[in-house]
Amino acid sequence: MNLRTLRGQAEARLREAGIDTPELDARYLLEHALTLTRTDFVTKAEQLIPDADAAHALALVERRVAREPVGRILGHREFWTIDLALNPDTLEPRPDTETVVEAVLAAIPDRKAALRLIDFGTGTGCILLALLSELPNATGVGVDLSPLAVEAAAGNADRNGLAERARFQTGDWAKGIEERFDIVVSNPPYIPSADIATLEPEVREHDPLRALDGGPDGLEPYRILAAELPRLLVPGGLVAFEVGQGQAEDVAALVGAQGVGDTAILCDLGGVKRCVRARKSL
Repeated sequence: MNLRTLRGQAEARLREAGIDTPELDARYLLEHALTLTRTDFVTKAEQLIPDADAAHALALVERRVAREPVGRILGHREFWTIDLALNPDTLEPRPDTETVVEAVLAAIPDRKAALRLIDFGTGTGCILLALLSELPNATGVGVDLSPLAVEAAAGNADRNGLAERARFQTGDWAKGIEERFDIVVSNPPYIPSADIATLEPEVREHDPLRALDGGPDGLEPYRILAAELPRLLVPGGLVAFEVGQGQAEDVAALVGAQGVGDTAILCDLGGVKRCVRARKSL
């Protein structure tokens, strides 16, 4: 069959399976399977695809039909302006998390300043690396409980040309961290334990549980991190946390109880209160 027909089959199969974005997912999967560019779908639409290559592409489509996320199938995911490799111990970055990056950048008066950042539960390193890509003189530390996640984040720093300014280490939140920072960020686990079973299969079956489970009310990691803010932040230092739906006010209260104020709550593109940002007084 030719490329046009193959693409049509892939889209139809995904649409039939109830996938929300069949056209986009089919394009990504075929680009990956057949080493194509986006323009190839126009310029090479009538090109015949060898049977073995078509079968390989359609096998990837069937993985998506089984609700494996596209990023997991491809092994990487775009975030902000960078490309991030995934592994089984990393949460797949979502566009919602870019709200944290935007919130931090909006609160920095001088992006050329030599800032020190730390990212707790760094996973792929997405938040830290996105910020470093915009802050040319900043350096940062990413902390994760999983050695495999730390390995992925370090590799992502290297693949995006940021390895000289980013360091990643295993750790249990802020235990053993003695430095002070200009910016603290985190997208911690925030799903209440009882809600895990109700998540979409793309999340429930493919993201690591410990990157999702925030304890009985979903707020346990915020309690741990908020208590550490007074010693972690320099005077005037900034904190930005991603939060789950309905959690923003509670997280803001936890941060405020530690004397970190000037609080702002920012929404993602869907209008959900997604980020709590605050600043330590001078």
